Amino acid sequence: MIRQLTGKIVDIRVHQITIDINGVGYTVATNIKLPDSELNSEIILHTHLAVRENALDLYGFREKKELEIFELLLSLPKIGPKSGLQIMTQADVALIKKAVLSQDAVYLSKMSGIGKKSAEKIVLGLKDKFVFDAEDTEQNRAHEESGHADIVDALITLGYGEQIARETANELTKTSPEIKDTRVLIKEALKIINK
Repeated sequence: MIRQLTGKIVDIRVHQITIDINGVGYTVATNIKLPDSELNSEIILHTHLAVRENALDLYGFREKKELEIFELLLSLPKIGPKSGLQIMTQADVALIKKAVLSQDAVYLSKMSGIGKKSAEKIVLGLKDKFVFDAEDTEQNRAHEESGHADIVDALITLGYGEQIARETANELTKTSPEIKDTRVLIKEALKIINK
């Protein structure tokens, strides 16, 4: 089992990179979006090797936590590596954990764009598989208090696309977690969109 790769990036494509390790190129499917400027830079990926009859496919993530979530997703019925990677591309670890901890599939669907049925499957399937620590509980409380799902709804109501609304709300989660007032959050969201 190949669990980690460290090497130089020699090719970048959509959700796929090739890493040169001592003259051998490993193509890895990934959720990482890299600009072309990252070519020839060093990278470390935590990997999962998917073995099929006619292929050996590598899936890689920068963070070990991402790999752990990916492998938990693979344990769910009807979620294979490609579906798991698609989910990891749309939702980060914090978002998935928050949704599972609060048992809120609607929030996961709104904030990530994952379909409603898939979001429900993820939340129900992972609720007994996660081990939550105090930090996860605190992050969940902060998300709930900030009401960022309401921001998505508000931006959509104002005529913005669902993807822009989700991306803006996610950016607010990272840059302004201390803001709790929904009106202030909407103003900040509009600033982000119009900058």
